Amino acid sequence: MLTFFRRGVTAKIMLVVLGLSLFAIVITGFGTGGSGGIGSFGGPGAGDVASVGGEKITTKEVTQQVNRQLSGARQQNPELDLATFLRGNVLEQITDEMVSVAASFAFGRDQGLAVSRAMIDREIASIPAFQNLAGQFDQQAFEAALDRQKLSPDQLRKELETQMIQRQLLLPAAGSAFVPRAIAFQYASLLLESRSGMVGVVPTEAMGAGKEPTDAEIAAYYSRNQSRYTIPERRTIRYAAFGREQVGAAAKATDAEIQQAYRQNPEYAARETRMLSSVVLPDEAAARAFAQKVAGGTAFAQAAQQAGFGAADIALGEQTKEAYQRTSSAAVANAVFGAAKGAAVGPVKGPIGWHVVKVDDVKVTGAKPLEAVRGAIAAEIEKRKAQEAVADLAARIEAAIADGSSFDEVAQKEKLAVVQSEPVTAQGAAPGNPAYRAPPELAPLVRTAFEVEANAEPVVETITPNERFALVAVTNVTAAAAPPLAQVRERVKADLAARNASERAKAVAASIVSKINAGTPLARAFAESQVKLPPVQPVTAQRREIARQGEQVPPALAMLFSMPRGKAKLIPAPGGKGWFVVSLDKIVPGNAAGTPELIDAVKSQFSGVLGDEYARQFTAAMRAKVKVKRNEDAMGQLRKELLGGGTGQ
Repeated sequence: MLTFFRRGVTAKIMLVVLGLSLFAIVITGFGTGGSGGIGSFGGPGAGDVASVGGEKITTKEVTQQVNRQLSGARQQNPELDLATFLRGNVLEQITDEMVSVAASFAFGRDQGLAVSRAMIDREIASIPAFQNLAGQFDQQAFEAALDRQKLSPDQLRKELETQMIQRQLLLPAAGSAFVPRAIAFQYASLLLESRSGMVGVVPTEAMGAGKEPTDAEIAAYYSRNQSRYTIPERRTIRYAAFGREQVGAAAKATDAEIQQAYRQNPEYAARETRMLSSVVLPDEAAARAFAQKVAGGTAFAQAAQQAGFGAADIALGEQTKEAYQRTSSAAVANAVFGAAKGAAVGPVKGPIGWHVVKVDDVKVTGAKPLEAVRGAIAAEIEKRKAQEAVADLAARIEAAIADGSSFDEVAQKEKLAVVQSEPVTAQGAAPGNPAYRAPPELAPLVRTAFEVEANAEPVVETITPNERFALVAVTNVTAAAAPPLAQVRERVKADLAARNASERAKAVAASIVSKINAGTPLARAFAESQVKLPPVQPVTAQRREIARQGEQVPPALAMLFSMPRGKAKLIPAPGGKGWFVVSLDKIVPGNAAGTPELIDAVKSQFSGVLGDEYARQFTAAMRAKVKVKRNEDAMGQLRKELLGGGTGQ
């Protein structure tokens, strides 16, 4: 809600200053702070971008952080290259965040704060990316996640130590923010303010075709806007897919395997289940009295009710012996499953008391004949064997590559069919051949192909997990470039004509705005434009409604709340389709006295904003307290090296 008042002061600040970036790294591959600040002592050397409290932040650490963030950004935009990613001062921002993290650590260390290994272990165990489906820490998942992020366990522990100390410092500061209710009331009242006005539009299409652009104008427009027509980087991908078809014979289920699986699977054997009612009492005397009452003719449910048990307490439902034994004991299960239908068993001593159990029903299911389930057993065995054989084949191919075998040598030896794609973008499209349709199996390989260098050694990539893989190599890289004008002339001409029409529409709209601001009513100003335009529309909105819609609010409606009454403003319509003329006629102030829940909500959100500010200012104070030195020459050299490297991989 308060982003309407103060856009930009968001949780992103807290994400950085509270050291939560590492968890983003581990879970999604995208980090914003982190592995900086804990290095060797001394001022910044030639290879260091900064020193914080006498400890270095090296160019290597910054490069690793850049690559992490680039990798994360590519999850949203696969075509993103390093040069585009580092536009503006992104490199400086990343380095500055690392300095802030390191300064917090150094300050906390100077104040005597510490983090034990046990605390770090608990933090690691709580990270979802390191857990199995049961929510428990999984060593294999832990190692795989670190491998993907190119982090060692020691690096992870050091980053966690740094950030846990940072949290100890900043969470109290951020949580101490307090906003008086009187201030919250004023802003809540502002949210209830409503405004009314008129909106008219001057559509581009109302301007007509206009004058035909000349060749010189088309060429000049193309020259100024080449980036609009630039074809993204394209790569030619060679791949050789392999899967079950390569290991069919090895995956065949034998008769011995089928029989063994049949014997070992209890689902195929004859099984007995029993419907049970049970009462567990704390001492033997009470259990014997209960059993005697049932033996004397009292219904089990009635006796249980008299003993204080409800129907839901005693009904165990249908149980196998194995399942029942897990909740009672072997002695109890043996007694219950040795009794006849209708019998009452007990009391029998169990781990939590004395059991008295009624056998309500007995169901016996006969064994399934082998021939009835042979097909299902064979299919399951062959699926498992095929997965194992394909994994072995993938490992064999990777070993051959590591030993120096080429793509063609491996493909020939393993009898794999080789496919070569058209030059494709990171989206799998082939701009030079619109008719090209990439095979479905290529799509999972494209991302990997755009992460490796051209002519690098081939890699094995997954097409379908555990089932199908591919040997992948990049044979050619075509850098992003604008095509010759002749190839896109008609498109450029159409874009230029649309631009000219938009400029004419803007001139008409600007003339209307000038008249309105000079005192002419909006409807009359539109009528005098000498262009056939859609009728103007009245609009009314409340500021709270605008805040709720966030980025979805129509621009013309949002404009009502950023202009003076009695004036008009010009705003472009989305997609270059024309220009809106917005006029504000009426402002009705809000009063939050009757909406205490809104005041509370505003107060809460303002506390969060204020907490962000406290944390940010505290971080700045810690940086001022800790000795920070920047090596701008090293930063400049690092930028050159990163951009020269092209991909930052």
